Amino acid sequence: MIRIALLLSAATMMSACAPEEGVGEGAAASEQAAPMETAGAEMPPPSVDYKAILGGEQRSAETMARDQYRHPAETLAFFGLQPDMTVVEIAPGGGWYTEILSPAVGSNGTLYAAHTDPAASERAAAAVARFQEKLDANPVYANTQLAVFSDGELSVPDGSADMVLTFRNVHNWYMGDTAAKAFQSFYDALKPGGVLGVVEHRLPETADDELMKTSGYMKQSVIVGMAEAAGFELAGESEINANPNDTADYPKGVWTLPPSFAEGDAERERYAAIGESDRMTLKFVKPN
Repeated sequence: MIRIALLLSAATMMSACAPEEGVGEGAAASEQAAPMETAGAEMPPPSVDYKAILGGEQRSAETMARDQYRHPAETLAFFGLQPDMTVVEIAPGGGWYTEILSPAVGSNGTLYAAHTDPAASERAAAAVARFQEKLDANPVYANTQLAVFSDGELSVPDGSADMVLTFRNVHNWYMGDTAAKAFQSFYDALKPGGVLGVVEHRLPETADDELMKTSGYMKQSVIVGMAEAAGFELAGESEINANPNDTADYPKGVWTLPPSFAEGDAERERYAAIGESDRMTLKFVKPN
């Protein structure tokens, strides 16, 4: 049975403190005093072991080969992901990022994979069923539940999430005229101070706006504008996923490039040499 997320428990984050200075290198082990416990002292927040996660058995060699283009460890670190968070992944597809996010938030965290509505069509139902089978097949996903994201609406309780993440999806909502509703749904789902992380194919600001309706590329200024209209504040931008070799002007849009190769064998070597698309990486915050 498909598990639709209705309730989730709040995850707490512990603020970082400066590490305690160690005993001098010249001191003998027997002379080193045991660490003192200070009443009320705060411990540093737990960190994510991305090396272990990225090499985990839940990931295939084919999946790992795309790390060079998607830079998952650097991207999630930029967004500020930490264990024990409640995270919502929007439109997870086959689960490429789910394979990283589930172990990253850990057993005390919660990941909501906001997939399409299975009631929308037979194709949608089959896609959700396959994803649920993936979750059921590996205990690494024990902290992961299915939610629904459809027509810009998200089935996650308001004010419940520490982080909402979307990877290369905004162009679909823009072309389907649901982007404004989607950003508002993300804003509503987040706690005050929560983070919205966006990765999207980037269209040069000098390009014709009409290309955003067909190419799969989006202007950064347009995405920032939509997020701010929903109430978000831009907290940071990164070139982690930039690709200066991508000119964003191909016959079949972004799908011309790998991994889609929409042109088939036509100039395949050229497109393979370019690599995956140039992408913006944007961090937004819901004000406190």
